Amino acid sequence: MVSDRENPDRVSADETIIEVAYSMQKGAVIMDFEAIRAAAKKYEPDMVRFLRDMIAIPSESCEEEGVIHRIEKEMKDVGFDEVYVDPEGNCLGFMGHGSRIYAFDGHIDTVGIGNIDNWKFDPYKGYENDTEIGGRGGSDQEGGIAAAVYGARIMKDLNLIPEDVKILVTATVQEEDCDGLCWQYIHKEDKITPEFVISTEPTDGGIYRGHRGRMEIRVDMHGVSCHGSAPERGDNAIIKMAEVIENIRDLNENDDADDREIKGLVKMLNPKYNPDHYEDARFLGRGTCTISQIYFTSPSRCAVADGCSISIDRRMTAGETYESCLEEVRNLPACKKYAKDVTVSMYMYDRPAWTGLKYETECYFPTWINRENAPHVQALADAYHALFGEKRIGAAQAMDKREGRPLIDKWTFSTNCVSIQGRFGIPCAGFGPGAESQAHAPNEITYKQDLVTCAAVYAAVPQLYKGTGKEDVTEFRAPGTDRQ
Repeated sequence: MVSDRENPDRVSADETIIEVAYSMQKGAVIMDFEAIRAAAKKYEPDMVRFLRDMIAIPSESCEEEGVIHRIEKEMKDVGFDEVYVDPEGNCLGFMGHGSRIYAFDGHIDTVGIGNIDNWKFDPYKGYENDTEIGGRGGSDQEGGIAAAVYGARIMKDLNLIPEDVKILVTATVQEEDCDGLCWQYIHKEDKITPEFVISTEPTDGGIYRGHRGRMEIRVDMHGVSCHGSAPERGDNAIIKMAEVIENIRDLNENDDADDREIKGLVKMLNPKYNPDHYEDARFLGRGTCTISQIYFTSPSRCAVADGCSISIDRRMTAGETYESCLEEVRNLPACKKYAKDVTVSMYMYDRPAWTGLKYETECYFPTWINRENAPHVQALADAYHALFGEKRIGAAQAMDKREGRPLIDKWTFSTNCVSIQGRFGIPCAGFGPGAESQAHAPNEITYKQDLVTCAAVYAAVPQLYKGTGKEDVTEFRAPGTDRQ
């Protein structure tokens, strides 16, 4: 809650409780934080059951139909006022009837299971004990939807939805394939523009206000085939691409010393190379790049390869643009050496959703940071302080990863916020159950305490949000593309 406090970024839990109690007594609702905590704890078995049901339904990107219908049923059962599935296949549930929309987003598609031999338990049958839930999607990120659905139910139970507000919970699809595509559809085609969005991606018990962007780059190398018995007659595309791959490794691993031909991406933390945004880059962390895929064309195993292509996963920090990243690759020594045979481009995404809808976009996902004192960030912080204090909490087995870390921080990975905030400037913040370290990993788990904590915090946010929707909340936002 931001009032006239001199420094709204440093607020004690006691101050928050006093201010909240005073402001709520003046209004129609008196916030009873103990009642919110008790309600969240009461719904723990329901959240666990719901999450385990979702885990049991395989739901990789573009194959989410079964889990979407399970979520649709749960939303209707707990009393959402309106529930529907849009043409892309996202499930949207509304609670309340006001004109202002506060949204809570969670993607419900998962990655695959990888090598089943790396799993100690069935990734879809999963398991639970007193503190944990195991299974694919537990942390990344079906647990977030379980907490959001029941957070909305608590809002309704305790009359915590302001009269002029409608709560939206979105169970979104295709995030693992193309983060933010779902919100491009929700914003542009469903014509929904929330005042702010809370992402329920896992945050390790913290409140997150930004993350690096990313893009998917393709490099194509042309060669000339010939019989493998006389390779000198041809022009081997794989051998030429090997030089490019060495350069990509150097781009990721080198420092930024003056004598470096290829200066490493760490240079963006240096004011010499990033004078306008180095502080934001230091908050988010340096950019990275890695080779994620490699392809070739060749007439046979007895021939010189006439084509080779690689995919580059490029993570972008503040101060980098999609154009600068493409030019950086084009200017690598090997790409300049083979300039007439090299094409560097950005991937496009056009895979159909489970509904059959094809919604094409470029594979560019903009970097973003929100101000720490933005009203939606402060609403999350104030709810957390009033309910749980000033430090990250969680199950005992999670605390060795959480203790000592700031409550308000940033993600390492990318989320749907690349579109919500990055493309459209709709304020975002993150608070969700589970841990980033569990994402895409075998033996994925999440924590029952996190479900309770998140549901309680979500329930308190609407009454603590003091924004108007007109504030400048953006600290950094990467430039868009012509298609944006």
